Amino acid sequence: MGKDKRSHIDDLRGASKLAIDATKGITSLVEAMHKTIGSGPEVLGKPLEGPTRIATDIVYDGIRAVTNLVGLGVDGALKQLAPLLGGSAPGSEREAVLAALNGVLGDYLQETGNPLAIEMQFRERGTTAGLKLKNNSGKLLILVHGSCMNDEQWTLNNHDHGAALQRDLGYTPAYLHYNSGLHVSTNGAKLANCIESLVSSSETPIDEIAILAHSMGGLVARSACHVAEENALQWRSKLKSVVFLGTPHHGSPLERAGNWVDTLLGISRYSAPLSRLGKIRSAGVTDLRFGNVLDEHWQGRDRFEMTGDNRVPLPLPDGVTCYAIAASVTDGALGELRGDGLVPVKSALGQHEQANLALAFPEGHTWIGKGLWHSDLLGDAEVYRQIHAWLEPALS
Repeated sequence: MGKDKRSHIDDLRGASKLAIDATKGITSLVEAMHKTIGSGPEVLGKPLEGPTRIATDIVYDGIRAVTNLVGLGVDGALKQLAPLLGGSAPGSEREAVLAALNGVLGDYLQETGNPLAIEMQFRERGTTAGLKLKNNSGKLLILVHGSCMNDEQWTLNNHDHGAALQRDLGYTPAYLHYNSGLHVSTNGAKLANCIESLVSSSETPIDEIAILAHSMGGLVARSACHVAEENALQWRSKLKSVVFLGTPHHGSPLERAGNWVDTLLGISRYSAPLSRLGKIRSAGVTDLRFGNVLDEHWQGRDRFEMTGDNRVPLPLPDGVTCYAIAASVTDGALGELRGDGLVPVKSALGQHEQANLALAFPEGHTWIGKGLWHSDLLGDAEVYRQIHAWLEPALS
């Protein structure tokens, strides 16, 4: 588990790098439209394509060259200043912005070595320091946040499920901080190893582990369980319970809607260059289309291509008591429950029309919070009472 030592200078350097890359990206986008429109009608064989290409290449190559020079200068200067000016403790607003940025562009940030990319770790509550288990209860609660969020956002309406379960049931909470823009399976493998390191380094033996996961965090947790089983990691045998809060086990229609925009924009050659804008969505976001949790779900495929759900089934982990909580903004009185604004009820409860993809939550292990939005699952009193009721027997 790495240590998060980013300073404001690192943030500025990372932001400048991102802005430079964005400038070059928009330059290429406008260039593509200029060439497409300026080349003339396709039915006539695009007679002006050659002259247009020569003229635009000169102009746009010049813009990219200047942008590159500016970028190298700013990035280099900030890199030299960083160790001299030192770091400062980040605030919650900065953390929230970084989390959102990583959720949308996290795979790109990592691939380009941008300092804004978040490194996965368990953190001490309220700090950026890595967590060390000292004098813990022997009962560990792993909390995994959702897409575009961070570990600090488990607190909502002055309530924190982790702190409350520590107070009421004696769990020792461990809050994960991670780059939600990476593929779910990539984060799953990282999480499996992070838990193994945390448990191995604990000064007090860990006897029981429970996982509480919100939204995408539930997919990451399922992936981590699979990796732990495949690699015979020691923590897997200690895992007793998993509670999923609004997890899109079978995807979110909002991601699928974004995919439709890509497809429709690509129909016309004049609008086709604009489809690039839809493709800033990170690997983590596109995994939410159907609820990808394994490498096989995305490897060798164009993640922006409109395809059906071709996932290899991954059942709930064996020997683990699993629970699912869904939310609906309506009470169902006027028809079917609508979902929480992001995740449909059926997806959150693991229900699927294909029997091999459905997740077999036992009777009494699912619950629907009515009149709640997706984020309300983090701070609602009734949601906590249900989590408490489920996990309390696990301690007996």
